[in-house]
Amino acid sequence: MIKKGKAWKFGDDISTDHIAPGRLFHLRTNLAEFAKHVLEDARTDFASSMKLGDFIVAGKNFGLGSSREHAPQIIKLSGVNAVLAKSFARIFFRNAINIGLLLIECDTDKISEQDELEVDIKKGIVKNLSQNIEISITPLPEIMIKILNDGGLAKHIEKYGDFQLI
Repeated sequence: MIKKGKAWKFGDDISTDHIAPGRLFHLRTNLAEFAKHVLEDARTDFASSMKLGDFIVAGKNFGLGSSREHAPQIIKLSGVNAVLAKSFARIFFRNAINIGLLLIECDTDKISEQDELEVDIKKGIVKNLSQNIEISITPLPEIMIKILNDGGLAKHIEKYGDFQLI
């Protein structure tokens, strides 16, 4: 799985409230509309300026806070290829994998705003094409890659049944 796009930089401790603003929670029944506001409390220009296939690049503890499952859903619906961060909050990580949103743990210090990136999950690297460097990523377990490739946990279970989760 190889993905290409531009980097949008965020800092540490981006919460689920930054991602899916609580003041817009009434949009939770219209996720396509909610996705138009993804991360606007962390960066007002992100949702309106990012392009299909771009990457969110963050520091430590991305997705902390409540287990607001709308947060990874609206990231995925916005067209983001993947989220790259130094670390993820545990519940956000599971919610993201369950809905088929690719999360990549890596050192994001060598990625700058709008750098062109190429992510190769099989090889376990992020190529920063703008800076001509490669960054190793923390590999995902094979089952998580299968779940992602199938489009999320529900689709994986529909395809294989729950015995494939072991």
